[in-house]
Amino acid sequence: MGRKTLTVATALMAATAFAALPPSLRFGNESSDTTRINAILIDAVARGFASPQERTAHIARGFIGVPYQAHTLEGENEMLTVRLDSLDCTTFVETALALSYTAAERRSSWRDFVYNLERIRYRGGVMDGYGSRLHYICDWALDNIHRGNLVDVTDRLPHCRHVVRSIDFMSSHREAYPALADSATYARIKEVESGYRNHRFPCVRTVDLQKNDVQAALRTGDVVALVTKKNNLDVTHMGIVVKDGAGVPHLLHASSSSGKVELSGIPLDDFMKRNPSLLGIRVFRLKE
Repeated sequence: MGRKTLTVATALMAATAFAALPPSLRFGNESSDTTRINAILIDAVARGFASPQERTAHIARGFIGVPYQAHTLEGENEMLTVRLDSLDCTTFVETALALSYTAAERRSSWRDFVYNLERIRYRGGVMDGYGSRLHYICDWALDNIHRGNLVDVTDRLPHCRHVVRSIDFMSSHREAYPALADSATYARIKEVESGYRNHRFPCVRTVDLQKNDVQAALRTGDVVALVTKKNNLDVTHMGIVVKDGAGVPHLLHASSSSGKVELSGIPLDDFMKRNPSLLGIRVFRLKE
């Protein structure tokens, strides 16, 4: 389905929104995406959820079955991209969080969602080219925590340990990122990476996820970032915790292997064990 940039008419309508829309806004399908966003927000506001996690999980469940598609944010120029018809693991989490945050503000317009999506996805909450996107989860976490959007609760969980990494995967694999062919963009990413030399971050190891106290500490609606064993990268996958009737955590995520958003049929600890490249998890909660 072809992508559309924001029309002049829609942009004029948006002038009444509580925040200005970014000049470069791209939808998968403007009509269906904006209609669906409004419907999700109206529903979430009306339900009056008891916690941010409960609301986030409810919204995230609504995307089950949506096709997986990688690289939906890429293009010749950086644009604030809204896609509800196809998601990867990161855009799935960001979309659910932005919808949940907007509903917490008791706002039900797609314009308000777009504003919050930009706040979550870009450094300082402002899109300013490819280098402003929070590509690394360590960077995404630190920036959003600093601005009060998220709380990192990993170190509050039982059996938390710490990992030290120097993060430079993107610059070390420059050929895999077409945008890095531009020397200025490459330099900007290198500058970001320089802030994550010997970066120390909390992690609950896979071996500890089966323990009852860890499972009890996790909440439905928690965002989990799956920590890789790669030496120069922190996270390779993301999802949202959903606990079953017995209180066992499962992973709700956009799965490349299944080709869609799904709730994993196996517990989170088993999911991790079946992926030997993964070391453990980080856990974040939406803050309001």
